[in-house]
Amino acid sequence: MNLEASSSSSSFGRRRFASLTAVLAVAFLLLIVGIYTDDGLIEINPSLSHKRSSVTAQNNTLSLTHRKLLNTEAMKEEVGVEPNRIWSDRCSKSDILISQGPTAPLPNGIPTYTVEIMNVCVSGCDISAIHLSCGWFSSARLVNPRVFKRVHFDDCLVNDGKPLVNGKTLSFQYANTYRYPLIVSSVTC
Repeated sequence: MNLEASSSSSSFGRRRFASLTAVLAVAFLLLIVGIYTDDGLIEINPSLSHKRSSVTAQNNTLSLTHRKLLNTEAMKEEVGVEPNRIWSDRCSKSDILISQGPTAPLPNGIPTYTVEIMNVCVSGCDISAIHLSCGWFSSARLVNPRVFKRVHFDDCLVNDGKPLVNGKTLSFQYANTYRYPLIVSSVTC
């Protein structure tokens, strides 16, 4: 009977020791995590924390004072670019949305891409003479020239220059070893 009592008390002692060790390990890990986070609960060196917050404040001040305000009139004259706008009576390049993504490759393995060109003008405008910056665009698959054609280097014409009606989408596929970046360069409202 003494043997049973001594084995159960030693087993109880081992369980107590294991649970105490686990609690201390968790507390130690929480302490380490608290010290190394920015908003730690324990402040080991107050002067270091003060220096860190003053540097952060200086960085915020510097970033605010070095911001360049947009002068839209000067931008239009210099570059011919309008900032994105939410609502206007006029149309602009930002009313044409271009998305492209990979599709199934040709049987010979050349990658194929589908391009969608959308008129998303919110004021109901039809946009014509849509020109895209397209580099040396070429395709191993025939693209209907009335939908999309390269006129010159870095100049491609959409919809044969005809208006793209508000809310409508043109799409075509091309095949090349890499995807061409297509960016709207000019439109006529």
